[in-house]
Amino acid sequence: MTSYNTSSTDYPKKFQQELHHPMLRKLGLIGGLSWHSTLEYYTYLNQSINEHFGNNTNPPLVLLNLDQYNMHQLQKADRWDTIAIMLIEACDQLYKAGASAVMFCANTPHKVYHDVQPHSMIPILHIGDAIGNAVRKKGLCKVGLIGTIFTMEEPFIAKILKDKYDIDMMVPDQKEDREKLHTIIQKELSLGILKPETKKYILDQVAILESNGAEGIILGCTEFPLIIGQNDLKIPVFNTTLLHAQMGVDFILGSDF
Repeated sequence: MTSYNTSSTDYPKKFQQELHHPMLRKLGLIGGLSWHSTLEYYTYLNQSINEHFGNNTNPPLVLLNLDQYNMHQLQKADRWDTIAIMLIEACDQLYKAGASAVMFCANTPHKVYHDVQPHSMIPILHIGDAIGNAVRKKGLCKVGLIGTIFTMEEPFIAKILKDKYDIDMMVPDQKEDREKLHTIIQKELSLGILKPETKKYILDQVAILESNGAEGIILGCTEFPLIIGQNDLKIPVFNTTLLHAQMGVDFILGSDF
């Protein structure tokens, strides 16, 4: 049997240059929250890098898939300390795999961003920055958000939008509506279940936010783009999945945040 030395130092220099894009930075993805939206991240990152180079160049990615069932159980039990530890360990694994930065491929894990980032050896690209930059480019001052009950009721997205970008964020007024949206995410969208009546309900909630002064709408859960999009609305729609994934593309190509 022929043996091969696969060390990169054994490649001819010209061939090695043809094989690699040394300017591309390796990005770590913490996915599975849900896998449906993780697939959207993975697809967008690959397509965008392909298009940037005009060929089939793929980005250097490392994906760590977490168990969404366990995550949901911990959320229900209010065990955010355990969730933070899980994410710290995930960041460490991705760092050891060579990643130069990490992304949580979902909105809700950013609730513990400030508990995780100090313990990570590499930066975590915050989805709030991706949202804030996009909203500011549109010149909007007040936007609505729909998402999990944690994203809607706790300040980890609203605060970064207000403090860094001077953008006001509003959510559905009624507790029962926020709870229903949360249930839709966990019991339907994260399982790939897309119902026409569910889409109508979500659009009705967006219409109420618009009537209350929202100039745009943030799809503040990475599952919402699976069921509604810009074609369904007249006001600007901010797809956090694509905005965050584009932030990842920019990082891979050399941008800093």
